[in-house]
Amino acid sequence: MTFTSMNPHRPADVVATAEETDVGSVDRAVKVAGPAADVWWHQPVAARSAALRGIGDTLRDRLEELAQLTTREIGKPITEARGEVVRAISIFHYYAQMLLGPDGESYPASLPGAWLLVRRFPIGVCGLVTPWNFPVAIPAWKLAPAIAYGNAVLLKPAPPATQTALLLGEIVNAHVPGDLVQVLPGGGPTGEALVGHRGVGAISFTGSAAVGRMVAPAVVSRGGKVQCEMGGQNASLVLADADLDRAVQAISFAAMGYAGQKCTATSRVIVEAPVYDEFRSLLVDAVEAMQVRDPSRDECQVGPLIDEASRDRALRAIAASGGDVLTGGAAMEGDGFYLQPTLVEVRDGEDILAQEEVFAPVTALMRADSADAAVDIANDVRYGLSAAIFTSDLGGTIRLGDRLEAGLVRVNAPTAGVDFHVPFGGLKDSSLGSREQGLAARDFYSETRTIMIAG
Repeated sequence: MTFTSMNPHRPADVVATAEETDVGSVDRAVKVAGPAADVWWHQPVAARSAALRGIGDTLRDRLEELAQLTTREIGKPITEARGEVVRAISIFHYYAQMLLGPDGESYPASLPGAWLLVRRFPIGVCGLVTPWNFPVAIPAWKLAPAIAYGNAVLLKPAPPATQTALLLGEIVNAHVPGDLVQVLPGGGPTGEALVGHRGVGAISFTGSAAVGRMVAPAVVSRGGKVQCEMGGQNASLVLADADLDRAVQAISFAAMGYAGQKCTATSRVIVEAPVYDEFRSLLVDAVEAMQVRDPSRDECQVGPLIDEASRDRALRAIAASGGDVLTGGAAMEGDGFYLQPTLVEVRDGEDILAQEEVFAPVTALMRADSADAAVDIANDVRYGLSAAIFTSDLGGTIRLGDRLEAGLVRVNAPTAGVDFHVPFGGLKDSSLGSREQGLAARDFYSETRTIMIAG
């Protein structure tokens, strides 16, 4: 069975046609990955570190090629696509250095003259199931620590980002032994085969909450490790003492940039009553000024949605809302899957735009009677990934920030944006399992063994 990925700006442009990886092929990939992992783990640590640094260097050399492909295949604005590759470069360089840190600990032993050690060992074969919206950075932040700590990797990318994943795989494979890193193109059946395979010791999944809730028990039931990052309904809180111009600039891009297709995009803007009317006017102006262009142009800020089905879902959500459309709300004329950046004033906390992730340039604007009420509104959803507070009151920030139910809280900064060297993940329906990135990635992609050495 074959499938295609297409250019969302120009759907007639077929970027890639690939053969779906069937169950038998997944099984064969697992069987050759295990021995490759064993050979890789026994390489000197300096060799593994050098390989990761080499991957980062090659990404830097091929930055423009990879960025242009990303823009063509998934419609990401070219400036953001370049930034994503830069981030991937930093990720591989970071783990190349992290790999040279301590790999264990020592403890006092109960026997005289004995040593009691705790050391880290690789899991073996890791399966990575990644989304289309960050086709370079998300595979990178999973793949780099996985191979750094001695594992083999089977990468199952989302079908719309197939060609980008294959190019990333080509770059990585130039620096590691054969069969260590394999890209398995395909859709749901390929993912199910990977998730259910007993030879895969760990699964790292990024995608929808509905799929993540199926992935986690399937992996745990066979004794594997699992982490799932599953989206958000992220709120930006604008308090009465905030710098409104600064808040508008940050929020408009976090909400509408890249057509809102980020798990950390601002889905709700909750504004304290004394500044609500002024802020609403400023935000409408800022949203209307967003540059919706061909994503290959440097001035593009928004770009198309990934496919027609995604645009249709967003339009249905707008139509189902009981709020007032302040700007946007319609598909744009032309060949690509474009939707006008849309701001909807919502009064009911149960409104679909207040509760459910749309994954499009659609944002709910809500009023709060106080800062505490704003936090209550922000928390009243099933997700808890990212949140932002705009204020000039540091003391209030600490108090309110402690109350926000989100894995990532940012002050006077957009909800969208993740530092690659710190743990990343959410609360409630946003995440299952351990965090990603930084030292948390070391914990996930390795396991400890306690070793007693008696004299």
